[in-house]
Formats: sequence, C-alpha cells, structure tokens
Amino acid sequence: MKGGFVTLEGIEGAGKTTVAAALISLLEGRGCTVQATREPGGTPLAEQLRSVLLSRGAETISPVAETLLMFAARSVHIENRIRPALARGEWIICDRYTDATRAYQGAGRSVDIDLIEQLAKAVHAGVEPDLTVLLDLPVMVGLERARQRRLARGEDVVDRFESETIEFFERVRSAYLNLAAGAPQRFVVIDATQPLEAVIDAAQAALSNMLTRRGEG
Repeated sequence: MKGGFVTLEGIEGAGKTTVAAALISLLEGRGCTVQATREPGGTPLAEQLRSVLLSRGAETISPVAETLLMFAARSVHIENRIRPALARGEWIICDRYTDATRAYQGAGRSVDIDLIEQLAKAVHAGVEPDLTVLLDLPVMVGLERARQRRLARGEDVVDRFESETIEFFERVRSAYLNLAAGAPQRFVVIDATQPLEAVIDAAQAALSNMLTRRGEG
C-alpha cells in the first residue's frame, strides 16, 4: 500500500486528536507506517513558531503577519517532515492544514483569500490532502468542550485563538462548511455532536472508502 495524506479540520473541541488516533489504528492494522502531526507545528522549529502564534504577548500580531507565520511554520513542516515521509511511502495524519488557514485567517480574520492561495501554491504545491475529515459541531458546544478539557488538564489560560469571540468562530465554522461543499471529492463532513463511537466509525469508514477508491480496500 502506498502512503497518503489525511487532514483533520474543525473548530476547537471537535475531537480531532481522538479521531486521529482511530485513523492511525486503522492504517497500522493494515501494515502501514503512520505519523501523527499537527499544524502549526510538527517539527522543533515549527513548534517554536506555534508558540509565537498561540501566545498572548504584549505585541499585536496583525492578521497578515499571523498568516505569514502560519505559512512559515507550514513550509518548515512540509519540507522537513511531510514530504520526506510521503516519499518513503508513509502516511501522514495531520491535525489542521491549509484549510484551517482559509477558515481562521481568511474568514475569521478577513485576510485576502487570494493572498492565502498564493502562499499555499508557493509553500506546498503538490502536497495536498488525499482526504480531509471535517468534524463539525455548533460553536458553543465546541468551545465548552475545549474549556472542559483545558480544566481537566489543569490549564486556566486560553491561547490567542481560544480567546476569540463567538462571532469569530461562527465565521470559521461557516467557512469550513463552504470549503467542504466546494470540494466534496476530498472532504467528508462528520457530525461531531454524535456519540464518540459514531464519530470514530464515520471517520474510519471515510478512510476505508478512500482506500477502496484507490484500489487498496
């Protein structure tokens, strides 16, 4: 079986980490080598950029600067981890990718979508997801889940994104759904308000269906 690239998208609290583990289990059960990673981040240098992006420091990061930092981290991630893994025939399961930039910076921050697409072309031409699983749920539900998980970890500080307004996340969620509607051959939208077992089953079915279409089912 050749390698592949699967991305997980959704607002805070959607359950991407849990679903990623289920997809990894499915692939490893078929004898695949799989790497789980995330954006921003995924390599030591990209993780440093992630810290800059998420920290609520004294200086303001403009929407354009934020977008440029996202793509800087993405470029490091792709060249040092994603491309080499795919070249070896491995699988990448990535928590967020460029669709997140389209949703968060494009819709959420009103950054020019043409700029985002130009940066995407420059940074990762030829490295596109084979499958994108969008875990969709109402904003208030997602934010409450994220808050409960943060409290369970003993964390009482929210990052720059978690501190955004409800309206911001509504724009992000709407953008995600529009992206999915525009690329149905790549996206699978899953109702993340379902019981966890149902969400996992749907995500694994989506990956199995993709493998079948590739003749690897």
